[in-house]
Amino acid sequence: MVLKIIGTILALVGVIWVYDARKITKKYFGFGDQNEGSLGLKMIGFIISIVGAIIFYIGW
Repeated sequence: MVLKIIGTILALVGVIWVYDARKITKKYFGFGDQNEGSLGLKMIGFIISIVGAIIFYIGW
């Protein structure tokens, strides 16, 4: 049960990072090029959401 909750939270955080990457980059980081920062945040969010989905799937 705990693994399903952790997996769900990780997947949710990953999806939020992918969706709001540009807003998060503008607010927290001082990148000169917003596209590079948002691309990096989208990639990290995608990986986190995949890991969360795998944890949810395995956590019977």
